[in-house]
Amino acid sequence: MSDTLRVGLIGAGYIASWHADALQATDGVTLAAVCDVSIGAARALAEGYGAQAFVSVEDLIDSDCCDAVHILTPPHLHHDLAVQCLQGGLHVLVEKPVAESADQTRAIQLAAEATGKRFHAGHNFLGMPSYLRLKEMRDKGLLGRVSGAEVNWCFPLAPLRSGPYGLWLLREPKNLLLELGPHLMAFAVDLFGTPQITHAELSKPIALPGDDMRPQGWRILARAGDVDITFTISLVETIDDRSVTLRGSTARARFDYAADTLIVDRENASDLVVNPLRRQMDQGWQHMREGLRNAGTQLGSLNAKSPYGLSFRGMNAGVYDALRRGKPADARFAGPSTVTVMQALDNALALLPDAALATAAPAVQTRKAKPTAMVIGGTGFIGRALTRRLVADGRDVRVLSRGRHGPFPDLPDAVETVGVSLRDRAALTDAMRGIDVVFNLAKSMDKTWDDALRNDVAVAIGIAEAAQDAGVKRLIYTGTIASYDMSDPTRKITEATAFAADMSDRNIYARSKAECERQLMQMHAERGLPLVIARPGIVVGQGGPLQHWGIGRWHGAGAVRIWGHGHNILPFVLIDDVADGLVRMIEPDAALGQSFNLVGERMLSGRGYFDAIHRALGARIRVSSGNLYAFYASDAVKYALKKYALRRSGVIRPSLADWKSRAHFSPFVNTKPKDVLGWQPETDKDRFIENAITRANLFGF
Repeated sequence: MSDTLRVGLIGAGYIASWHADALQATDGVTLAAVCDVSIGAARALAEGYGAQAFVSVEDLIDSDCCDAVHILTPPHLHHDLAVQCLQGGLHVLVEKPVAESADQTRAIQLAAEATGKRFHAGHNFLGMPSYLRLKEMRDKGLLGRVSGAEVNWCFPLAPLRSGPYGLWLLREPKNLLLELGPHLMAFAVDLFGTPQITHAELSKPIALPGDDMRPQGWRILARAGDVDITFTISLVETIDDRSVTLRGSTARARFDYAADTLIVDRENASDLVVNPLRRQMDQGWQHMREGLRNAGTQLGSLNAKSPYGLSFRGMNAGVYDALRRGKPADARFAGPSTVTVMQALDNALALLPDAALATAAPAVQTRKAKPTAMVIGGTGFIGRALTRRLVADGRDVRVLSRGRHGPFPDLPDAVETVGVSLRDRAALTDAMRGIDVVFNLAKSMDKTWDDALRNDVAVAIGIAEAAQDAGVKRLIYTGTIASYDMSDPTRKITEATAFAADMSDRNIYARSKAECERQLMQMHAERGLPLVIARPGIVVGQGGPLQHWGIGRWHGAGAVRIWGHGHNILPFVLIDDVADGLVRMIEPDAALGQSFNLVGERMLSGRGYFDAIHRALGARIRVSSGNLYAFYASDAVKYALKKYALRRSGVIRPSLADWKSRAHFSPFVNTKPKDVLGWQPETDKDRFIENAITRANLFGF
């Protein structure tokens, strides 16, 4: 084997950047290739690491540029890709879940044995430094004789309540366990061997669109030798508890794999008076030590060694050190252990009643939809509400999505979902033929201005050109109120308020949306584009998140730092009122070439919003004021480090006005949409709170 292993990534989605960064930091390994069905996504990731880009796995294998690959695609593709790559002469590491069943996992392992290549699982949390310390303590007997263990994943899963609903993990109830369960079961297998599953139960069901129920709570009991193990998964809005706790005769150890910390609670030989004090002081010192260690790691690495990032580095070290040195595969990540993990999950699923794992029968289509409206971004929060409102008004709707499955299984007669690339002008034009109105709700969250120009501005212009080619009568584009300078509490904002002439110091999202508006309005003036622009405020209501970052910086579900002092009235608006405003933009000639700020009546400040949550739902969220000058100063330090220490290009210059704008200090005047569109947002505060909070299912149960 070569001293340097060449590794490729198959799949260029969110998780790929974590793998790429970890590979770059792994001794004796180089990132050689990125493969994705979107060549643009493959190139964008590959360019940053000097790697080759491929659009097909066959081409990657034939290129002979890799010794191993990480398979990072959706799980239903894992088995076939893993077998293909093994038979193509490559070692494979497959993200969890490595397959959709234990049988598929065995098939991958058999393919590895037949080809003489290695099959590893992406059980990255087993590579964390504090987990290795936990194992060492257990192995040395420092915990005494271990009798019980608790393995928890208690962390909110927002897509269950607010989408997107087309994700693989939401297609079937069992997928939730297959997605998250490998993390938990891998700990048990590595620590104790093969677990015997004795009990499984579900709780806190929630309805996806079409009354398709999904459990948000999983509780599994198991036994491995003399150790009783409890697995808990909770996906509602809950305090983050991703941990492994071992209870022994000498001590109890809790490993937090979200924070990479290890705290040990143990007895001492002091008398009855001093004993509890000494015990608590010992834990206090441990917490301080772990906190300081993590802070030092983050500061010294400029946040490159976050706990999550360290988990991938530890995994890669275990996998590739053994491979380079010709040693047996690290059992933590090796195929046989992975088979044991997946079999245990299958055994847990087998204990659950069939009805609990069933999906709702799809509604029967009685006619073919005849769409006259198109919603781009129809699977998002606003898009779902808008689509359902259009159907309620008697319109059939064509929803553009990345896939062919959308969140409208109960509306087969009125909604059709089509998968069209927003960069394919010809396909967009064909999809728009016969459509009267197109709503463009798409957005792109980019890290650099160049990316925003490609992924947001160019896409918005391409959609507009396709709409003109197809003869669409009206294009309704959603910008954002974030593009305004909202830093001055004495200035009232109307649609006549101009954006800043120079927005280079604003956050990329606000700047990009403003540039989209500018170019679209230019198309209206020069080429007759039938354009209307909507700028929704802070949208709340059913289907929206509890952790709304338009209000503040969240730290889990229980604490938020409001942008600013939190006493100024925020531009809230109900989701149903936004949908109503968008629909009202379809017909009036007076709306053409105009923009409308869809901001509700002045109701609540940020602090008032959280007080209302407490009164309505009984949950007191810890609210802190956010010092905007401190945010700005921190931003300035990060800017200097990125620009001068890390030599990164395209870094956004910090702006105090940008931070103040996040606090929404400037009040909005919403008379224009009322006068021109006849829009009537909710005026009653009690009804607003009922719809924004009480009925919104903010906590998931």
